[in-house]
Amino acid sequence: MVSQTDSSTGNFGKSVKSSVSKKKESKQTTVSTDSLREELTKKAIQISDNARTVLEKRYLKKDDSGTVVESAEDLFFRVAQNIASAELLFDPQGNTDLWTEKFYDLMAAMDFLPNSPTLMNAGRELQQLSACFVLPIGDSMEEIFTAVKNTALIHKSGGGTGFSFSHIRPKNDRVKSTKGISSGPLSFMRVFDVATETVKQGGTRRGANMGILNCSHPEILDFIELKATDGVLSNFNISVGLTNEFMEALERDEEYTLRNPRTGEEQGRLKASKVFNRIVELAWNNGEPGIVFLDRINESNPTPHIGKIESTNPCGEQPLLPYESCNLGSINLAHMVCEKNGKKEVDYTKLSETVCTAVRFLDNVIEVNKYPLEEIGKVTKSNRKIGLGVMGFADMLIEFSIPYNSPQAADLAEELMKFIHEEAHKVSAFLAHERGTFPNFKGSVFDTKDGLQLRNATVTTIAPTGTISMIAGCSSGIEPLFAIAYQKNVLDGNKFLEVHPAFKRIAQEEGFYSDELMKMLAETGSLHNIHGIPRRIRDVFLTSHDIEPIWHIKIQGAFQKYTDNAVSKTVNFRNEATTKEIEEVFRYAYKLNCKGVTVYRDGSRVNQVITSGQSGSTEATVTLAGTIQPRPRPAVTHGHTFKTKTGCGTLYVNINSDTFGLCEVFTQMGKSGGCAASNAEAVSRLVSLGLRAGIDPKSIIEQLRGIRCPIPTWHGGEMVLSCSDAIARVLEKALNNQNGNTNQISYSGLDMGFCPQCPECGGIMEHESGCAVCKSCGFSKCG
Repeated sequence: MVSQTDSSTGNFGKSVKSSVSKKKESKQTTVSTDSLREELTKKAIQISDNARTVLEKRYLKKDDSGTVVESAEDLFFRVAQNIASAELLFDPQGNTDLWTEKFYDLMAAMDFLPNSPTLMNAGRELQQLSACFVLPIGDSMEEIFTAVKNTALIHKSGGGTGFSFSHIRPKNDRVKSTKGISSGPLSFMRVFDVATETVKQGGTRRGANMGILNCSHPEILDFIELKATDGVLSNFNISVGLTNEFMEALERDEEYTLRNPRTGEEQGRLKASKVFNRIVELAWNNGEPGIVFLDRINESNPTPHIGKIESTNPCGEQPLLPYESCNLGSINLAHMVCEKNGKKEVDYTKLSETVCTAVRFLDNVIEVNKYPLEEIGKVTKSNRKIGLGVMGFADMLIEFSIPYNSPQAADLAEELMKFIHEEAHKVSAFLAHERGTFPNFKGSVFDTKDGLQLRNATVTTIAPTGTISMIAGCSSGIEPLFAIAYQKNVLDGNKFLEVHPAFKRIAQEEGFYSDELMKMLAETGSLHNIHGIPRRIRDVFLTSHDIEPIWHIKIQGAFQKYTDNAVSKTVNFRNEATTKEIEEVFRYAYKLNCKGVTVYRDGSRVNQVITSGQSGSTEATVTLAGTIQPRPRPAVTHGHTFKTKTGCGTLYVNINSDTFGLCEVFTQMGKSGGCAASNAEAVSRLVSLGLRAGIDPKSIIEQLRGIRCPIPTWHGGEMVLSCSDAIARVLEKALNNQNGNTNQISYSGLDMGFCPQCPECGGIMEHESGCAVCKSCGFSKCG
């Protein structure tokens, strides 16, 4: 086991005293902004080309023509200076230069990074620095549509939203004011979904939603089935809120009570096992719904006198009260390793100092944040919740030669988070002495005779770190490695091999490195079935599907033990996994005191998209007397070329006819190339064979319509969902023109479901922390 230094409290005290001492000594010493910027940014930040590409594409300032006008160094200075300006709110004579330097050094070293909105917006006009919000939804039409409006404002500012729909009366319930009947919560969820789809089209950061329904709601079974059909509630992740009553009934194989939220009265009973089994089946089918343990969450609610927590943010790591937001940041554990006497161990001195500065940084964010709603600012400042988490855990395990799927890994996870949790609370207590406790402290769980006086109601969260971990050059959150090696697509259509640096170094040191081996790894994604590599190395360099699901949840549980809020993690299953395995993980998560679970079975969304047509479509049944042969292509055909937009780029679709009708389809994918172009070509070739074999074009259109990738696009007033969807749309236009029919196809919105290919660069999407992220370009379906 990696040993912890015995001076953690002393390290914290030294760090705080050092900062305060410097502040007093240089209180009157300030330098100009330009001089400070020049001093701090003169040394280039050591980041990868991939990280700089992500920064340029998503974070750095651009002028009106889209030209990047700041460097990575400028970005970190802009953020550091803006966050340090909060010091003057507590001490008009405060030394902002000192904290600008400390915050800059922390980020520039990639030891800590805040959540993406802070990097994007701090020091700029928008100044909206929070990633996640929870909004209340009441049972009246006024309350529901006020929430819709507020959702639009939050999404416009770049935030994501979580909701509990549990207070809306069930469908067919009485509406006293109109003498009519209610349409139920599921119908109103569709309103939020459409609003999100509309707002996000013009944004640089996509809005995402979490929808939660309490298991006691009379419509719970319909809610569980809600996303079984492809394309429904496409801008939502959904989770079932499970209670202790439900879990106890499940354990005893008994029924539990359903209640009308309008009256609180019993409205039927259900067998807990029936509900649970359906959750498991749907989660196996496509990863949704997830589950959150509502009573478990409220057992950790620091301010129960203010309200009950009923929802989380879109990825589930941040349970929040209505109108709360949270500001997140992550420590790079890969940088918290040192060597003593020839042995690597956790650098607890550096980790303590990093926690000290990071907590102050996040508390400052609350002050300089520009909140999208006045009520959000009020509630957020009343509780001052922050969420300090980690990334690079898998990289740290590799440094210590500890397999991810081992008791040693779980022990280290618990040890690390216990240390971070305790240090962060000490810093919050120091800030409370310096700045005052959070306003709702009186009556909180901390308001005891011997309790700590705290500045923040919560201090720790394990959040997704998709793009910020790419910037930092480390593994994401607490997830295993995505791949040992993979092909990276670049903008000119070329590819180059990306190899995990630690593996490359070890392979070269031990003499088994070769370009051929790296290419093989890029194809297989794992060392599991590659012989000739020492077992001790194969055991350490594990990827998600090398690890049994039970170990995913054990690691999550270890981190959750010392995390104030929740832990965002995906439990990955192989495609051949059974529903029984998913059931075991759900039950074990409850046993380990996790606050929620997200699962994903490899290829489940892909299979669903391929095999599922839209609701109401029919498939032709053909009885074959022999093999069907397509008619020969004539020497000359006539047709038209259609230009359409897709999430992968501009697609040119050429549709030709012979004397019998439509006979062939050709496609050309603008400048994209790669998998997007080859997949479109494959689809068009098969469509051509089908057309010349006499298959009704309408049947082909029905099969291709509605297939979705993570990012659709608007074209001609309609939503194009994917390249296949675009081909179907153009094919129907050609068929309508041929038949003199001008009817058009209507398209539903974007499915937030997973897709194996990035719509922006054609790279592989990784399923992690309740989201999907492209490691090539930084695209995230949740961001």
